[in-house]
Amino acid sequence: MVIHPMSDTSPHPSPLCWALIPCAGTGTRSGATGPKQYQPVAGQPMALHTLAAFAAVPRLKRTLVVVAPGDRFLQPTPTAAWVVADAGGDTRAATVANGLAVLRSLGAADEDWVLVHDAARCLVTPAQITQLIEACAQDKVGGLLALPLPDTLKQAQAGRVAATLERSDKWLAQTPQMFRLGLLQRALQQAGDAVTDESSAIEALGLAPRLVAGSAQNFKVTYPEDFALAEAVLTARGGRQ
Repeated sequence: MVIHPMSDTSPHPSPLCWALIPCAGTGTRSGATGPKQYQPVAGQPMALHTLAAFAAVPRLKRTLVVVAPGDRFLQPTPTAAWVVADAGGDTRAATVANGLAVLRSLGAADEDWVLVHDAARCLVTPAQITQLIEACAQDKVGGLLALPLPDTLKQAQAGRVAATLERSDKWLAQTPQMFRLGLLQRALQQAGDAVTDESSAIEALGLAPRLVAGSAQNFKVTYPEDFALAEAVLTARGGRQ
């Protein structure tokens, strides 16, 4: 495991907010020749746009990026707001669980908040991150950014429509997802590697995370055409988050 720079393990009396960015995936659906999170978008690797947004949130103690073992693509400077650990696992859940253990070594405590965010959601803004923190800081469970489903939802069977589902109570889960470190560790240990987001693990404990309205622009770059859309949005912002 590699962490840069040295950690701050001084005690803290009140809950802090940390960010954890799983960055160990390969992004096979993106069509990219390498890990999609390192593909250039609007002049720099996608992951750096994501990290810039988190670096602009004063409420965060530090951001931890968890990469695959041996990955040296990201090299933070001593003054960077983020650090890197090559502790990635075989699944997203394993990578997050490993990252939580690293956060403990950096001084994070059970009651501290952890915001887990997809590296490929490079359009998230500091305002959206702050909005989630403010909405969940006093919540007993925590919560996530999400978007009310705008489109008609179909259920498929053998490539054909089997039913039209009620959409008024359906939301598209986004990230960041914000939970207490100790609770999230316990949830992931019980849920195993099958869960695809942190909220699912928390829900498996019988808890109900808070839904905080996000933005349609906070989408996850997944398919080849998503790169062009992300580029257009970032270019329209003029490099601003």
